[in-house]
Amino acid sequence: MQGSDESSTSFRNAFTRLFLDRIGELDEPPSAGEADVAGPWEVEEIPGFGFGLFRRGEGWSRGFQPAAVFERRPIALLAAAVFPGTGRDAAFHLQKNAGAAGYGIVSGTELAGHVALFDEKLVDALHVAEMLVRNPESLANLLEAAGALALERTGTILDKRFPPE
Repeated sequence: MQGSDESSTSFRNAFTRLFLDRIGELDEPPSAGEADVAGPWEVEEIPGFGFGLFRRGEGWSRGFQPAAVFERRPIALLAAAVFPGTGRDAAFHLQKNAGAAGYGIVSGTELAGHVALFDEKLVDALHVAEMLVRNPESLANLLEAAGALALERTGTILDKRFPPE
């Protein structure tokens, strides 16, 4: 089972190993990939290794293996912020043929905009940004990873955009 150390005697789950093995024999539903990375994710320091990314309720201290390990906490927080979006279908798609206005960027079934050059990286970045603003936990991880100085500068920008009346 992903996320657990099967040799560990400290595996903790509300379901028994026997039940999990039986249900594991069934075909996974189409939503399994998204559920596997949906989170919420927590960053826990692993002495001597760095900072591990764990699903909430799991953790190094509970006998679980991390989904990823990073040397620095801010990078682990960035991974915690974007990981939930990796299991979702892309929110935006780039049309393969250009029209008069350029290449169409489609969100769902609606035309969201156009871009002059065929730029798949832009569309991928839009998917990540859309996922971040949709998921408060992910946005909080991103903001924490940004650090105090970036938050201070961001606060100044937002205060200017939304002045008190």
